[in-house]
Amino acid sequence: MGNTFLNLALLIIFQFSIRATFSMKLTTILTDQSALLALKNHVYDPENVLETNWSSSIHVCNWFRVSCGSKHHRVTALNLSGLELVGTLPPSLGNLSFLSLLSITNNSFHGRLPVQLSNLRRLKHLSFGNNSFSGEIPSWLGSLTELRSVFLDHNSLKGVIPFSLGNLSKLEILTLSGNQLLGSIPSSIFNISSLQKMDLSNNMLSGSIPSVSHVLLSIELINFNINNLTGHLSKDMFDHFPNLKELHLSANMLSGRIPMSLFKCKKLQVFSLSYNQLEGSLPVEIGNLSMLQRVYIARNHFEVFKIQTLFFDFYLIKIMAGTIPHQIGNLQNLEYLHLGANNIVGSIPPAIFNISTLSIIYLELNQLSGRLPPDVGLWLPNLEQLHLDINQLVGSFPMLGSLYFGDNPLISGKLPGSIGNLSSSLQKFYGPICNIRGSIPSGFGNLSRLISISLSHNKLTGMIPTTIGGLKELQKISLHYNKLDGPIPSDLCHLKKLAFLFLSSNKLSGPIPACLGGLISLRSLYLDSNMFSSTMPSTLTRISDLLILNLSSNSLSGPVPIDIGKWKVLTSMDLSNNQLSSDIPIGVADLQDMTYFSLSNNRIRGSIPESFGDLLSLEFLDLSRNNLSGQIPNSLEKLPYLKYFNVSFNRLQGEIPKGGSFGNYSFESFTGNEALCGAAQLHVPSCKTRPLRNSKVRTKLIIFVALPIASAISVVALIIIILRRRKRKDRSTAQEDLTPLGTWRRISYHELHQATNGFSDRRLLGNGSYGSVYQGTLLDGMEVAVKVFKLELEGAFKSFDVECEVLRNIRHRNLIKIISSCSNDLDFKALDSMIHTMTMATIGYIAPEYGIEGIVSTKGDVYSFGILMIETITRKKPTDKMFAGEQNLKIWVKESISSPLNQVVDTNLLCTIGSKRSAANNCALSILHVGLECSLELPNERPNMKEIVRKLNKIKVKFLEDIEGV
Repeated sequence: MGNTFLNLALLIIFQFSIRATFSMKLTTILTDQSALLALKNHVYDPENVLETNWSSSIHVCNWFRVSCGSKHHRVTALNLSGLELVGTLPPSLGNLSFLSLLSITNNSFHGRLPVQLSNLRRLKHLSFGNNSFSGEIPSWLGSLTELRSVFLDHNSLKGVIPFSLGNLSKLEILTLSGNQLLGSIPSSIFNISSLQKMDLSNNMLSGSIPSVSHVLLSIELINFNINNLTGHLSKDMFDHFPNLKELHLSANMLSGRIPMSLFKCKKLQVFSLSYNQLEGSLPVEIGNLSMLQRVYIARNHFEVFKIQTLFFDFYLIKIMAGTIPHQIGNLQNLEYLHLGANNIVGSIPPAIFNISTLSIIYLELNQLSGRLPPDVGLWLPNLEQLHLDINQLVGSFPMLGSLYFGDNPLISGKLPGSIGNLSSSLQKFYGPICNIRGSIPSGFGNLSRLISISLSHNKLTGMIPTTIGGLKELQKISLHYNKLDGPIPSDLCHLKKLAFLFLSSNKLSGPIPACLGGLISLRSLYLDSNMFSSTMPSTLTRISDLLILNLSSNSLSGPVPIDIGKWKVLTSMDLSNNQLSSDIPIGVADLQDMTYFSLSNNRIRGSIPESFGDLLSLEFLDLSRNNLSGQIPNSLEKLPYLKYFNVSFNRLQGEIPKGGSFGNYSFESFTGNEALCGAAQLHVPSCKTRPLRNSKVRTKLIIFVALPIASAISVVALIIIILRRRKRKDRSTAQEDLTPLGTWRRISYHELHQATNGFSDRRLLGNGSYGSVYQGTLLDGMEVAVKVFKLELEGAFKSFDVECEVLRNIRHRNLIKIISSCSNDLDFKALDSMIHTMTMATIGYIAPEYGIEGIVSTKGDVYSFGILMIETITRKKPTDKMFAGEQNLKIWVKESISSPLNQVVDTNLLCTIGSKRSAANNCALSILHVGLECSLELPNERPNMKEIVRKLNKIKVKFLEDIEGV
């Protein structure tokens, strides 16, 4: 009976044990899942990585970046590095009790580290670097004794380094750099015999480096750079680090001498002690470090005095008296040697220049003296930078090929006058983008074997020294983008080997020396963006092998050399933005290799040579903003590679070619040529049939058509004048802006021809739709503006007659006074006006009340301004041919404004996409509404200019807000 009872009790206990074990296992799996879901809820996941891949419908061991152990099926690794997560760590993360690896580097986690993480007793790798964690490094971190690596670098951690970290007896890597840690380095860390890498750099640690009591065979890297460490380095410190490979102690306040024990570290590859207060000399034992690749011992401090150097201004604090030991030549793996800004004396050991692996040598700002060995540079094939300035060296560098110090933001200051002492056989001097100021020393003339000077993109001032002309071997001068002034010294014409001359973007002035034409080796000549004047030297055409010529953006005048065809191999010529005033030379046809040609913004006249069609390599042709006339040659259709073509703002006429690449050009290539015609998309009138050339037919046409129309218009105009005069008798003398009518004056064609110097281009004031306006001086001294109509254009007759009658009978402070007209009824019609004001009214812009009543007011100005706004938005003139009969610009806009805007608004204003296009739409629509308000029929219904400005300002502000919100 007793045994039965005992067996029953054991059975019950066993069953409860089974159930408890099963229940515990099930709870643990759910706990892992729950902890990870809590983390998911604590973060912002911009890429929805966790939202997509962490779901309770999937087993947690299959979640993204989650790994489980094969034995217990528990979460053992969580790696969320680089997912751009933002948030905090939930306390429940400490429930992942089987976790071995936790990595969340390169995210934006913040807040303090939750204490519950101390439960992760199996954790081996903790990687929280590059986040925004704050607070102190928790002392409980020392209780995670299985840790092999700890990365807490580049956060916002403060406070001291816990002494408890010394308990991490298995730790191999400790990285706490880039925080705001204070206090001293705990000595306990040096008790971790397994430690291989320790990085505490870029903090605010203070005090001395702790002494070490036993040998650390595993330590390979120690980095305490950029702290506030003080004191001496103990003499036997490095006896305890026999396998050390990298030592970084720069940018602290360490003092004393470099311990001799450092030079027993035979595996040392890098040591950096710069920016301290170390003193003494560099021991000869440095030659024992045969594995050494980089040495930084520059700028250690004792006495402060300011030095201005070739490269930069800084406060030099001298130290390290002594010499460079010749044993340094034993370092045959050395790549970077930085001993600058010390107080080193004596000569430079010749052995340094036998280290073939060297790429950078800094020995500047010392007191080195003596003569350099004659074979400097012979065995330095990898040398990129050699800094030897501010010493007391003599001699030359006969075997040194190049001196480079460019593209370095630390470089600034002036070029020293002693630069000529560098080397008589220096071949390349390269220092662009160095913020170098001051003038170019004349000492450059001593560098007799120099083949290249590159000092572009600096702040050099003064004149180009004449001594450069003595560098007979010079092949390249790059001084562009500086502030050099004065003329180009004629001494440069002695550089017979010069192939590249870059002087762009300076303040050079005077004429371009004609003797440059003697530099037949020139391949590229850049003199653009200066202040050169006078003419373009014809002697330049002697440089028969010139490839690139850029004289743009100067003040050159006169003709383009007539024999430019001698530049047979020229590929690029830019003469834009000058005042050149000749025809385009016919020799341009010989430039068969030219791909780029620009004469834009000059005073070039005549026609475009038909021979341009022979330049089959041409890709870019810009002849815009000149005085070119005639037609666009159809021969240009033959140019297969012409990608850019611009003849805008000239006086061209006739049909725009259609073939070849012309189908690819926009209207902007042809705008400003009122007499051009062609396709509608080019915003020019369609071409009409040629006018009848038979004089008899033309005479009959004038007699039977033009004269009756002119007579009818004259009668109507006369009636208007009579009615207006009657109304004026009854009008108050206080009427706004009312002035007496002008008096007709008879002026002959001969007098107009003489007054305008034969309608000279120099007298041209501007071009309009139906004519051109010239400035003239009559025999009595009166200054007049003469508008000459282009009778070959449809509508010119009508425009002339209407303007004669309307404009001569209206008065306004902003309208010029019409004094007469001149017409021979065949091929000449002109209006003459006094020049006193700035603007001329044009039909289509004049308010309705002007022509009916002859009274001008500021409300009329508002009307004109409204039409101008509408024209700006629609790119349609009120005189456009599409407006016939009852249709006009205003009616067209009113009817079209409710339709899609691209049917009424200039398409160039709506070229954006998305939200920016919507903003442009709203802005254009608002301006059109204001324009319509301004051009209402009744003057008193129009707003005044103050109201208009207020409305336009609101439109502007709204547009900018819409754009910024995109």
